[in-house]
Amino acid sequence: MKQREKLTSRLGFILVSAGCAVGMGNVWRFPYITGQYGGGAFVLVYIISIILFGIAPMIMEFAVGRAGGHDIASSFQKLEKKGQYWHKIGYVQILGNVILMLFYTTICGWSLSYFYFTATGKLSNLNTEEIGVFFGNTLANPYTLTLWMFISLALGIFICSKGLQNGVERASKFMMISLFALLILLIIRAVTLDGALEGLKFYLIPDFSKLFENGITSFIAIVYAAIGQAFFSLSVGQGGMAIFGSYIDKKRRLTGEALIIIALDTLVALLAGLLIFPASFAFGVNPGQGAGLAFITLPNIFNSMPLGQVWGSLFFLFLAMAALTTVIGVLENIYSFVMDKFNMSRTKTSIILLPLLFILSLPTTLGFNKLSFIQPLGEGTVIMDLLDFIVSNNILPLGALVTILFCTRKFGWGFDNFINEANTGEGIKFSKNLKIYVSYIIPIMIVIIFVYEYLHKFVFN
Repeated sequence: MKQREKLTSRLGFILVSAGCAVGMGNVWRFPYITGQYGGGAFVLVYIISIILFGIAPMIMEFAVGRAGGHDIASSFQKLEKKGQYWHKIGYVQILGNVILMLFYTTICGWSLSYFYFTATGKLSNLNTEEIGVFFGNTLANPYTLTLWMFISLALGIFICSKGLQNGVERASKFMMISLFALLILLIIRAVTLDGALEGLKFYLIPDFSKLFENGITSFIAIVYAAIGQAFFSLSVGQGGMAIFGSYIDKKRRLTGEALIIIALDTLVALLAGLLIFPASFAFGVNPGQGAGLAFITLPNIFNSMPLGQVWGSLFFLFLAMAALTTVIGVLENIYSFVMDKFNMSRTKTSIILLPLLFILSLPTTLGFNKLSFIQPLGEGTVIMDLLDFIVSNNILPLGALVTILFCTRKFGWGFDNFINEANTGEGIKFSKNLKIYVSYIIPIMIVIIFVYEYLHKFVFN
């Protein structure tokens, strides 16, 4: 068997892993959820949720990947005791990466297309209503959506086909550095707008009365949303971090690495808020919107600015890069599984994955037009909503739960083995005193979140 690829540097590992985590959850979902749940108070709850429930699962995924030396399923198989079946659950987690690709390439395609539309002036001089019609027409056009989905998928496949070091690592480094540069530039413009101060106050000064606006119900909803966003943002639960753990050596302890990656991921989300809220408040726009915020409201804001076409183009380039880093990270997980499982080269894997993932992704793009009659989660939903629900509300939380149980239970890999792997090398140690917390408190919270989501979505909605 040929020698397994490795990342060239610690910086490469950090930026590739952070790139996988950083995505639309940071720059699109986080701002509008923050807007919905009252601003600064929600931000505090979110940061606390990241610390309490995001760090340990990420460290555990890294540990499983580094100790197992493969993707999450193959690593489970290598580390599990004889006769156990943890690796079969790992297959489900790999499937989660595939399902994520089936709709994330469409979202990435939206961002790429809007970069093109903005840069070429197609959105210039349009008001909010006209931009809304333009967005609706874009979704209704199966050829346009399919073309941009294919472009985003082909870009991801092309980068991954170049190899771990020359493709994934090099592209992730460039895009992550560029992403931060673009974001800082856009923030400087946003905070200098007239009226931006009110947006900064809403975002940065916590109003704790918002937590209990409707009594305990509000508090529960906000805590649930914050914890859910933490899991969604960090992408723990589907083995995405395990694969990058398998690409690094044992020179550094994993706690410090995870903390840096989580800090970068959270920083992107917080900085995205510094862009969205000042701009929204400056133009009297409600920031608590969904897709409409990024693809309808913000283009109208840019049209109202001097050099709006330039600023709008930079924003959608930033959005596209954030989405593409996730596409690359998730694709690499699929690549690794296919290459390990079937002993295939990257070139052959690329030749198979491009048409296969393209065909499997077609129902997502056609779900907005030709297949819009399919409403899997009720009236007004589309196929993308079902795929997002499967990944975000099932595979991510339950996958994180399985990884935690595997790393803390005697009928799995065991806490001692996990600790030994996590604390190999130099850097911050993972404390053994956290055993009860990671073994019981976090799993209980994940189960509560999982049950709450189902009750909220299908019973009390």
